[in-house]
Amino acid sequence: MAKSSAARAEAPQKSRTQKAGKLAAEQAMDQALPHLDRIIHERMRLGIVSALAVNDSLTFNELKRLLQTTDGNLSVHARRLEEAEYIACMKSFEGRMPKTEYKLTSSGRRAFERYLNHMEALIQAMRER
Repeated sequence: MAKSSAARAEAPQKSRTQKAGKLAAEQAMDQALPHLDRIIHERMRLGIVSALAVNDSLTFNELKRLLQTTDGNLSVHARRLEEAEYIACMKSFEGRMPKTEYKLTSSGRRAFERYLNHMEALIQAMRER
């Protein structure tokens, strides 16, 4: 059965209206909720920052073991946190073995505290609903 021209004209209009409604809802949500720190929010980076927040420093191998991840995965995420200046990386040698050690920087600690405050506010807002 062929659609009438009126029905065909109505279908795109409905689709545009639905898209506009979804867009308006997304914009309202963005305005209602401040943006999460995407650098910290990613699971592996959140693990790194959390571990460093409760330790003075951790070696690459300690972080790898603690987070149960691969060398490559840890390296990529640690580098991203370094670029954001959330963590500092110190490379040295212990005997003939290279040692990579990480510390949370003061700006990293502030960013982590902002992130935790944001998450607590979101949780509180959901509980009050």
